[in-house]
Amino acid sequence: MGQTTSRVLEAEKEFPTTIAEPLERGEADRAAAASLPLSWVVYALAVAGVGLHVAFGGRFGFFRDELYYAACGQRLAWGYVDHAPLAPFLSRLSRALLGDSLSALRFLPALAAAAKIILGGWIARELGGGKYAQSLAAFCVLLAPIYLTFDNFFSMNAFEPVFWMVCAAIVLRILNGGSPKLWLLFGLCSGIGILNKHSMLFFGSGIAVGLLATSARKHYRQPWIWLGAGIAFLCFLPNLLWEIHNGWPTLALFHAVMGTKYVIVSPWEYIWQQTLLTHPLATPIWLAGLWFLLADPLGKKYAVLAFAYFTVLFEMLVLHGKIYYLAPAYVMLLAAGAVWIELRLASRVGAWLRPAFAVPLLIGGLIAAPLAMPILPIADTIRYTRFWDVQAIHVENMPQSELPELFADMLGWQEQVHAVAGVYQALPEAERAQAVVIAYNYGEASAIDYFGPKLGLPRAISGHNQYGLWGPGDMPGQVAVAIGFNELQLRQFYDEVTPEASVSPKYAMPEETGLTVFVCRHPKKSLQETWGKWKYLS
Repeated sequence: MGQTTSRVLEAEKEFPTTIAEPLERGEADRAAAASLPLSWVVYALAVAGVGLHVAFGGRFGFFRDELYYAACGQRLAWGYVDHAPLAPFLSRLSRALLGDSLSALRFLPALAAAAKIILGGWIARELGGGKYAQSLAAFCVLLAPIYLTFDNFFSMNAFEPVFWMVCAAIVLRILNGGSPKLWLLFGLCSGIGILNKHSMLFFGSGIAVGLLATSARKHYRQPWIWLGAGIAFLCFLPNLLWEIHNGWPTLALFHAVMGTKYVIVSPWEYIWQQTLLTHPLATPIWLAGLWFLLADPLGKKYAVLAFAYFTVLFEMLVLHGKIYYLAPAYVMLLAAGAVWIELRLASRVGAWLRPAFAVPLLIGGLIAAPLAMPILPIADTIRYTRFWDVQAIHVENMPQSELPELFADMLGWQEQVHAVAGVYQALPEAERAQAVVIAYNYGEASAIDYFGPKLGLPRAISGHNQYGLWGPGDMPGQVAVAIGFNELQLRQFYDEVTPEASVSPKYAMPEETGLTVFVCRHPKKSLQETWGKWKYLS
């Protein structure tokens, strides 16, 4: 009997049963809790996340955008038409340090997966969560399908949630009594985040609104937050000057694709599809996180994060953003929900509730994982994604293959390059010396730039997006080897257009299969004179 009473008293110490008690002593307790080390489970889950992506990161092939970032990384600049400059820099750094293999290129995204998992536990700790809340938050982040997808290949999306959540963690540390000078660090992290992806500006605006809407607005009366904003602006300034110098190409691209390339969904569809991104069984957890931040006496101190989420959600609905643009925010909401479960449910229902949450999440995660990353062989992936009707959810208006776009865009690139190389090498030596290789889109051009040098191909040119801004170079295009075009398109520029080869990679996107490789001769004008007609944004 005495042992039972002792256990009850210990439980009451860990999980207060009234609201008044934690409000009276909660500030000191939480300050102490936030200084404790993270649960070892969080670090174990982070290692598991890296291992998962390393194990399956080499399947299928290079994703279209991975090749594009690599091409941009060979021409470092402070801006690009369709993305910010950090990802190309990291791609170049990765290739210099780790090599050109598929697994090497995907190692940094695997590390980003670990960072997100650790940040989930870290934010839970800052919100007053103990080891269970930290572990549950990290577990939810590990299993979230959208993060499995983000971290499966190299892109700015893999790093975007890391920058958002580092900034969120800094805000929480400040709200928990940390030095206001931490706004300088917030400014630096957010500024680098903007250089990774411009959507960091949306999250920054959400934090600004959240501060204004809560008692944390007092920070606007101090210089540190303004100095932090200045640091963020200085980080962003080179990219901003690049945009101005080049006539705002990113805005031009946004206007070109809105309502055409990207699928526009209703506000209701946008909101319910968020549950698919985060794992349907985890949705109650992040909804509980919103409740904790907005309505729970223990969480309202951190309502800044909830207001930030709703601000970005509103912005995405107004601007018709892609459904995954809001995904980086769910790390903090899952963490908040885990804290609410620990403080409000587990303390009342009993310890059995803890594994009761983990088991269905794990089962659901195992079901969702092959939909988010290439775990199964291609034929099995086709059957599995068809069973779950994955094709019904897509973000771009374009014909689909048997595979979802995520997987189909990993296939066919090397076959294309080998077909182009065969035609190029078959040219007479005199023609080959003056020949250019022209690709219709940046995927084809980037593949040629990545795999082509070992096959003796020159750097590709294309009119698509950043390639269009780079221009045709100095070669007038007396002879061109072209891929991705139809004959009618090429006859606008050349009098002689001869089909020399065809390539049909199995399972690739429809626009990347059934392609003809043409040799074009007798240009009507030089490439430099006609380049404006080759350029397009999409």
